[in-house]
Amino acid sequence: MRLGLILSEVGQGFRRNLSMVVSVILVTFISLTFFGAAMLLQGQIQQTKGYWYDRAQVAVYLCSDYDTESNCNETEATESQKKAVQDELEGPTLSPYIKKVEFEDRDQAYQNFLDQFEGTTAAQLVTPDILNESFRINLVDPNQAEIIIDQITGMPGVESVSDQRGLLEPIFAIMNAATFTAICIAALMLVAAVLLIATTIRLSAFSRRRELGIMRLVGASNRFIQTPFILEGVLAALIGALLAGGLIVVLVQFFVQGYLSSALPGTALIDLKDALIVVPVLLLAGALLAAVSAGVAIRRYLKV
Repeated sequence: MRLGLILSEVGQGFRRNLSMVVSVILVTFISLTFFGAAMLLQGQIQQTKGYWYDRAQVAVYLCSDYDTESNCNETEATESQKKAVQDELEGPTLSPYIKKVEFEDRDQAYQNFLDQFEGTTAAQLVTPDILNESFRINLVDPNQAEIIIDQITGMPGVESVSDQRGLLEPIFAIMNAATFTAICIAALMLVAAVLLIATTIRLSAFSRRRELGIMRLVGASNRFIQTPFILEGVLAALIGALLAGGLIVVLVQFFVQGYLSSALPGTALIDLKDALIVVPVLLLAGALLAAVSAGVAIRRYLKV
């Protein structure tokens, strides 16, 4: 009987403040969508870092006839210089840090260039003789690239040594900025949701203040009086959280796994499993925020 009475009070509160309840649902939906998107974006950053950092190489570019640096002076690296670099990479000092070393000659470099820039003007202008031969090095720990760079830089016949992870850092910086922006928007919207929930509960309690006074006079407990109002806020927030979770799942399934996976083949992307992990977090966050804000809002009406 008490459960039925509590549920009837919740329904009554929804009917009396329908527009405010809809507003709570929409604000909660938008804020938790941004919050969920920020969580997934950060997960994508970590996944992408792990995927590409493991594949990032240290490239040792050898001198060509077109390099004007002092270490080259427009002179192509000789066979003995190439052998010296290879011996250094395979020697006892550097070999413990290296997983694999590959040598890329001009023909291979040219073919890779054509594959990357096929159909562009650059592909028509570049010829094999202007490309540098190089050693491509995969490391056991990509964070130890500086050891290779310091040891090889300046050797005869070496034009430059490059850590390819440096090319990825601007991309991750942009993604981190997007995550931070989404979190800030989500935080502002969540504050708006908390205030809106509190206002809705206060209006609902104010419209039933006489009933609350009578309930207190006849001995109703604070918990019994609070429960319908807290449930109002929690149910409204849960509806918004469910909508946010549903949108997150749809975006991951059809945009990330559908469009992006075909547009970026070979790239590690978040999947439906990651989205389904986020959904319970959104539900819990929405319920907790609503319960706390509603509980605080109704407290003043617990005294006769």
